[in-house]
Amino acid sequence: MALLRCAVIGVGYLGKFHAQKYAKIPECQLVAVVDSRQEQADAVAGPLGCEALTDYRALIGQVDAVSIVVPTQGHYDVCADFLRAGVHVLVEKPMTTTLEQADELIRLAKENRCVLAVGHLERFNPAALALEPLLSNPRFIDSSRLAPFKPRATDVSVLLDLMIHDVDLILSLVDSELESVECSGARVLTSDIDIANARIRFANGCVANVTASRVSAKSERKMRVFQHQACHSLDFQARTLTTYRGATDPKADPEQAIERHEQSFGEADSLFAEIVDFVDSIRGQRPPKVSGEAGRRALEAVQRITEATRLIS
Repeated sequence: MALLRCAVIGVGYLGKFHAQKYAKIPECQLVAVVDSRQEQADAVAGPLGCEALTDYRALIGQVDAVSIVVPTQGHYDVCADFLRAGVHVLVEKPMTTTLEQADELIRLAKENRCVLAVGHLERFNPAALALEPLLSNPRFIDSSRLAPFKPRATDVSVLLDLMIHDVDLILSLVDSELESVECSGARVLTSDIDIANARIRFANGCVANVTASRVSAKSERKMRVFQHQACHSLDFQARTLTTYRGATDPKADPEQAIERHEQSFGEADSLFAEIVDFVDSIRGQRPPKVSGEAGRRALEAVQRITEATRLIS
């Protein structure tokens, strides 16, 4: 089978890692990297032995698949150009700035028989993957995603920057439609929302409490999922999953009423796993783990949260 010709559009902080991952996959040929800054493209392309370009349109007809890691406002135009040309696309989250744009990209992908994947990285965290077979009708979810301030990520609110990771994962865990949302947020260091807490209610009764901050003193990414007779505690940074269950023996001593089981996953490369899934979905002609439809659902939920946000002055 011929090598899959790949490229990365936008090789800033995150895009350069995309390029490095493609270069490691035997089934892929990293053809080029593209950045509006020639010196940045050169710096990433040099060690990887690929071409450095400043205009992504020069690649149309020359590649089979691309990662799009440009600022969010540019996602739609770049994605649409490649999808129209029959090129498979992995686009970083959020997939677009509007639902209408997301719908159009999904339509273009179907029309041109392209894979459209969205980069919701936490889905590939080994702790999240290990949780999937343990789930049984979650009733309450509590998540917190805290990060120190980084000026490079302020083109969108903390809802689209950080909270969307947890919202996407929660939507994948709860098999029910979103019923209502409430949110409070505050501007701290930027002109947009920097810290927020949302309460999401689903039609089946499940409730999710979601906190996100990009103005914290420490970094933290944790989630607890409660279901009948069990609580699953995930630490995405430490890559651990701890499950607490009610004892199987109803006559157990109070000290033994809860059974604890911890799984630790050591080093893991979620971005590599995400890109391998994208490549495999192209070769296997199957949907990616995070499809365009899933990306749209996360975007719609975060837009509803944004509209419901009560700003605290």
